[in-house]
Amino acid sequence: MQKNYSVKKIMQTLWKSMRPHRMAIASLFILAMMANVIAVIVPLFYKSFFDVLTASSSPSDRVPMLIQIVFVILALNGFGWLCWRVVVYISNIVQPKIKKQIEVSSFAYMMDHSYAFFSNAFVGSLVRKVHRLANAFEKLVDEVQWNILGLVVVVVGDLLVLYLRDVRLGLILSVGVFLIAAFNIGFATWKLKYDYAKSKLDSESTAVMSDALTNSITIKLFTSQKFENGLFADVMERWRKAQTHLWQIEGFSEAIQAALMILAEFGMFYVAIHLWERGELTIGDFALIQAFMVGIFHRVWNLGKSIRHIYEALADAAEMVEILEMPHEVKDYPKAKSLAVSNSVIKFEDVTFKFNQTRAVLNGLSMQIAPHEKIALVGPSGAGKSTITKLLMRFYDVESGKITIDGQSIAKVTQNSLRHAVAMVPQEPILFHRSLMDNIRYGRPDATDEEVFEAARRARCHDFIVELPEKYNTFVGERGIKLSGGERQRIAIARAILKDAPILVLDEATSSLDSESESLIQAALDELMKGKTTIVIAHRLSTIMRMDRIVVIDGGKVVDTGTHDQLLEKQGIYKKLWDIQAGGFIE
Repeated sequence: MQKNYSVKKIMQTLWKSMRPHRMAIASLFILAMMANVIAVIVPLFYKSFFDVLTASSSPSDRVPMLIQIVFVILALNGFGWLCWRVVVYISNIVQPKIKKQIEVSSFAYMMDHSYAFFSNAFVGSLVRKVHRLANAFEKLVDEVQWNILGLVVVVVGDLLVLYLRDVRLGLILSVGVFLIAAFNIGFATWKLKYDYAKSKLDSESTAVMSDALTNSITIKLFTSQKFENGLFADVMERWRKAQTHLWQIEGFSEAIQAALMILAEFGMFYVAIHLWERGELTIGDFALIQAFMVGIFHRVWNLGKSIRHIYEALADAAEMVEILEMPHEVKDYPKAKSLAVSNSVIKFEDVTFKFNQTRAVLNGLSMQIAPHEKIALVGPSGAGKSTITKLLMRFYDVESGKITIDGQSIAKVTQNSLRHAVAMVPQEPILFHRSLMDNIRYGRPDATDEEVFEAARRARCHDFIVELPEKYNTFVGERGIKLSGGERQRIAIARAILKDAPILVLDEATSSLDSESESLIQAALDELMKGKTTIVIAHRLSTIMRMDRIVVIDGGKVVDTGTHDQLLEKQGIYKKLWDIQAGGFIE
């Protein structure tokens, strides 16, 4: 099991969601046990029935007793039937509640993982892992409730009756049951590694498919359908081989079990015939023995499948338990308070950050942004500009140094209050597969329709929205794929306008716009930036020149700062970047 996630750890994880319903679960198991006890008692009355049926008295004398026995069997079976119906009724209510709680709590915990966690994970695989944990709970409860409890009660009860009837009968059946059960448990344990391997391949195939579907446009652009088909086919071929191997060894297991059952049945009847010959057994005893063997063998035969299902459930659950046991990389300080923003003064004080031990991104970066100041971060690719904004949003924690807003360390305030105070328009905004109204209103969920319309007008996207057949009720497709890049950007800006946070981060917010769209949006951005402390990552001249100050980043440090004209006079990195963009790279 991955990272030795024990059965105990998995059960502790499931128990957190089961505990509020422990009384209902206990009643399920008690009723199931009672119903299985009935299955032990009823064959005793069948024995009495056949003994009376074969008695030497006249039929008329035996009929009342036979009818009485039949009514007792009816009553017992009726009570067992009632127990099972109540079990089904309670299960139908309780299990969906617990599965819902497992999925909701798993989703909530997973969503609190860091930006880095999601950067290194396949979305499709994560979705499958959440569902698998909930399904693992259902499998485990069903196996215990419907199979394991019945096996224990029926085997113990039947063997006890047979031992009381004749020790030799009980001994023969005990040996048979022990051999079959021991073989099942040993075989299932040995096979566990193959179950885990198949489970891992199942997750891998889901991840490969999800990754390909997410990047379907890229695949078409590079005509890589054949390559991706081969990649997926290769994963599925490995899955096929693993599944075939599992089924083959399971078939071998069933063959051994069947042989052991045949031998146990032969031994039982061989001894029973000799006991009958000596008058120690009656015809009813043969009916009792047959009923017990059918009941026990049926349950023991299913023991192998039950063990397999239990181990499969544990293997499925282990993947999600690994995520639930993984500490959150970015956590709120134990005594964190809400961020109180007054002037929106941002300070980076000797900040160092590394993605890994060999890749340092920021090296002692220090800078201060004044209240309501608009700055542009400029520098070569990989200089650390986007990392600065991610650290400000606390998607990562700094390795050393600190970042403050109005004198408050962002590491000591709640993440929610920090991100509530910052509105961000990313370079490639990703929208929900929801309506345009829902996507814009995401900036402030309690906004009225009219406030959403006003934000869309200010972002210059209202006009194209009202031309759509469904207008604001138009669904945008997964990740907003039904809209153009410029339209997605304007929806993201409308969302930021509606949020109206005191701090604004624009990461190439106009990069996806054509010249006409950019001219429309610049006025909206100017209005959006009024009264806000703004950080802009920009390369376009039109954006850079509108800033109060330009900060040049290189090698993870601030290497220069000033206005556009001041930096051009210094003949430094900014001048070089400006010349390249302004056309200096064209001979």
